Amino acid sequence: MLTDKLKLNPKLFDKDIEMRPTRDGYGEGLVLAAREHQNVVALTADLTESTRTEAFANEFPERFFEVGVAEQNMATIAAGLGITGKIPFIASYATFSPGRNYEQIRTTIAYNNSNVKIAGHHAGISVGPDGATHQATEDIAIMRAMPNTKVFVPCDAIEARKATLAAAKIWGPVYLRFGREKSPVITTETTPFTPGKAEVFWRSRKPKVAIIACGILVYRALLAARELEKRKIGAVVVNNHSIKPIDEKTILEVAKQTGAVVTTEEHQVNGGLGGAVVEVLAKHYPVPMEFVGLHDTFGESGKPEELIEKYGMGVKDIVAAVKKVMGRK
Repeated sequence: MLTDKLKLNPKLFDKDIEMRPTRDGYGEGLVLAAREHQNVVALTADLTESTRTEAFANEFPERFFEVGVAEQNMATIAAGLGITGKIPFIASYATFSPGRNYEQIRTTIAYNNSNVKIAGHHAGISVGPDGATHQATEDIAIMRAMPNTKVFVPCDAIEARKATLAAAKIWGPVYLRFGREKSPVITTETTPFTPGKAEVFWRSRKPKVAIIACGILVYRALLAARELEKRKIGAVVVNNHSIKPIDEKTILEVAKQTGAVVTTEEHQVNGGLGGAVVEVLAKHYPVPMEFVGLHDTFGESGKPEELIEKYGMGVKDIVAAVKKVMGRK
């Protein structure tokens, strides 16, 4: 059942649930952060509208920098701004930032602990028709391994706004991951968001498995939990929006409570959320695990929903992973 204290969207399981891309939350959060902090500045690489930076540029033109198709330059400029008192947000498609400008992020931003916020847009396979070249599915792994860097993967547009605002208040590099496709708005204004603190969105009375998810697949994890409940299989669903720092306490609690874990992410299972959870459990409390996500493969061009299903990240795939992991308890 849903955890009442979180006050999730009352229309969570309705067909007419509100749909918005998480990138919308970034645009809203960026404007709010700039109103609150005069040192917030924004840079884009010829993708102002697509990354939802347009509203910021219109309201704060003197604090906006369009660098053109030059993600490497954008990262380096931001690094300088970040060590001189500004709070720069840089936005591009995640395949280009942190993909194309990895070396500049590493050497000029992370190495110097510069106060830069990196917004990776159009992440995951749900980018759809743009195909494999524009579907960032390795970015969490890249940025999770980056020293000095925090990594947040919001589950919907409201949480994306909260994550953007939180990033502005954190010193040092932060990676924020956003999607292009509209996805269900499952949280509300009162749903907690705390960096480094996961939230339990669903808890059955006698849970037998923990589903730890991030990003837009949190919604499918909840749908899977509801389906499992009908089959007399109790579950716990954790929204693990903070990949780094990761909430070891909550992960250990649900692992000990259930004895089995399934991780669910729109990303390669190697090095992403699944890898982060494995590291926690292997060190403190090993349990059987299964991984829902991309398994060492690139995507392709297609409709977002079709790609999610084809590459094994749908509700039925989460249910199947739960059954498999329970067979290993």
